[in-house]
Amino acid sequence: MTFLIPSKPTRRSILRGTLGGAAVSVALPFLDCFLDSRGAAIAATGAPVPVRFGTWFWGLGQTPGRAISNKMGAGIEFLDECKALIPHRDQLNYFSNFNTPLDGKSSLVHFTGWVAARTGEAPGHDRDVRLPTLDVLIGDHVGANSRFRSIDISCTGNPKDTYSFRSAGAPNTAEVSPIALYTRVFGSEFVDPNKGDFKPDPNIMLRQSVLSAVSEKSKKFVSSLGAEDKARIDQYFTSIRQLEERLALQLKKPPPNEACSVPIAPGEGPIGTEVGVVQSNHKLMTDLLVLAVACNQTRMFNMAYSDSTSSLRMPGNTQTHHNITHEEPTDPKLGYQVQSSRFATWSMEAFAYFVDAFSKMREGDGSLLDNTLIFANSDTSYARIHLNDNIPMMTAGKAGGRIKTGIHVDGGGNPITRVGFTAMQVMGLPLESWGTGSLRTSKAISEIIA
Repeated sequence: MTFLIPSKPTRRSILRGTLGGAAVSVALPFLDCFLDSRGAAIAATGAPVPVRFGTWFWGLGQTPGRAISNKMGAGIEFLDECKALIPHRDQLNYFSNFNTPLDGKSSLVHFTGWVAARTGEAPGHDRDVRLPTLDVLIGDHVGANSRFRSIDISCTGNPKDTYSFRSAGAPNTAEVSPIALYTRVFGSEFVDPNKGDFKPDPNIMLRQSVLSAVSEKSKKFVSSLGAEDKARIDQYFTSIRQLEERLALQLKKPPPNEACSVPIAPGEGPIGTEVGVVQSNHKLMTDLLVLAVACNQTRMFNMAYSDSTSSLRMPGNTQTHHNITHEEPTDPKLGYQVQSSRFATWSMEAFAYFVDAFSKMREGDGSLLDNTLIFANSDTSYARIHLNDNIPMMTAGKAGGRIKTGIHVDGGGNPITRVGFTAMQVMGLPLESWGTGSLRTSKAISEIIA
């Protein structure tokens, strides 16, 4: 194994080693020693800390009157379904009353809404995604200098549950396994000349931490750091090892369970649409994604918590969230569908975890979330009646100081595309307008632009 560290660490410093015959690399986050005295620019070049962009998707919207109050402007008032977001409301923006004009096209349930929000065009028929989604446009602009142009993730176990398209025939296939994502981030640099299809064995990589492959050299590297950077790198290494320990559990065969008719195959973690499995995989892949973004492995990412016709279900129950939104009666006393609302609440708890993970990763004089813009949306506003108007949308993060947060924006019936257009302008795309037909807009949302 060879290992090189410059006499003075730079932002390109990386720990390399071999593990079980595979090359592994541990990229480093932006430590203070890589940045200027204000923590706002890269010391060697004077270039600002990069701004990242990502999307987060969940299916079947929210229950009217249970997600957010009608109060507009500064100070977002989240209600029961969004109570998990309350600690982060100053880091978010929420967009209400933006509509989806169809120009005579049919409303395609669970499809029209997200396609319009992400491509600027109402689709003519199912699976009609003619234009690239906004993340692809942004990724082409900001992602060229990172290892992965984009990291795409689905928590449902289906790699086709993706909401990122270059065109109808070119969706960005999503990673569905935390172990596969870990192997991709930490082991994919290795190319065995004798085995064209070689992939690092996650059993080996998790049995022995990737950190052990670079332990001696990492000690040398850490010894060159200041006190604050030492604390940060220790926290970073601890996060990696804790993730490995959590992933290692997925490689163990579960104990016998007579009530389980289909045993989980050894060597694979559970993947599927059962709520607990989706929540667990979402947390694992969120934590892996944060490390990848913090280390500049990618500047563009997409996370799908659930699919647009949400197939999430409770353990031992074949009835999906989607079925429930149509079949569950409204509680006569409470005035809403109780089970359906519970699924919506779990979705927002997952988004809160996602935002929190980015906010906890320190970067420069702030957090990773401060240097990121996350666009979150669903496919419909109220699943029971398939409304395409007032689809819930949020942004999280300050995009390197380009966005003001903590604002509930009233769209006043304007096209849904104003949110995506604003995000693209904030990320530096030289667009004068975006969208087609009545969805076309050239008006950014000035209330949130810093």
